[in-house]
Formats: sequence, structure tokens, C-alpha cells
Amino acid sequence: MKYNQQTLNKIEKILDEGEYVVRYERGTFQSGYCILEAKKVVVLNKFLNVEGRINTLVDLIPQLNINFDLLTHDSQKLFDELKKKATALALEASEKENELKEGAEASAAEIKEEEADKKND
Repeated sequence: MKYNQQTLNKIEKILDEGEYVVRYERGTFQSGYCILEAKKVVVLNKFLNVEGRINTLVDLIPQLNINFDLLTHDSQKLFDELKKKATALALEASEKENELKEGAEASAAEIKEEEADKKND
């Protein structure tokens, strides 16, 4: 995916067709955005550059309740692509979390063995 204004426009079009309003405002956004789900408004930090806006919207879109049938064919393809990317990233994060957990459990077991060995000496 290219990080340019055209890509941003395509992503914003998905939100527009899904009946969401995208606004760029000043504010204290810790995550760079705010979602007003009841009003279908997405507010992004206006100081984000194009790449930051794209990344933020890519992260947001899978969380939103967008009616797939309202989207044009091109928007449906991009929407599917973004959903698949989000699923793959979530799966990857879950696998890394499991690896870290297993590593921590193994380290804890080793420490217990070392302590037990010290007590036996």
C-alpha cells in the first residue's frame, strides 16, 4: 500500500460510503483518533501527516460497523484487504504474546529449579 493522498482518499471513501463522517480536529488524542459510534463520526488528529492518517484509519476500519453492501466494488475490495491485513496482524500479535508467555513460564521453571538445587546443597 502506498502512503499518498490518493490512498488516503480511497480509505476515506470507504468510511463515507459506510455513512461515517471523517473529521480532522485539534485535541488531546492519545491514540490519534476518537470514534463517536452513535453518530458515526471518526475524529482524527489534524496534525497527523498522510502516512499517520492512513495508518490510523487502517487500524480503525476493522473496528467500525460498516455495512459492506453500501460500498462500491472498488471500496469492497479495499475493505476486504484491510480486514485481512488486520486479522493477520492480530494473529501475529497473538502468536508473539503466546511465545513470550511460554518463554516467561520456562524462565520461571528454571529459576525454581535453581532455587531447589541451592536448597539441596
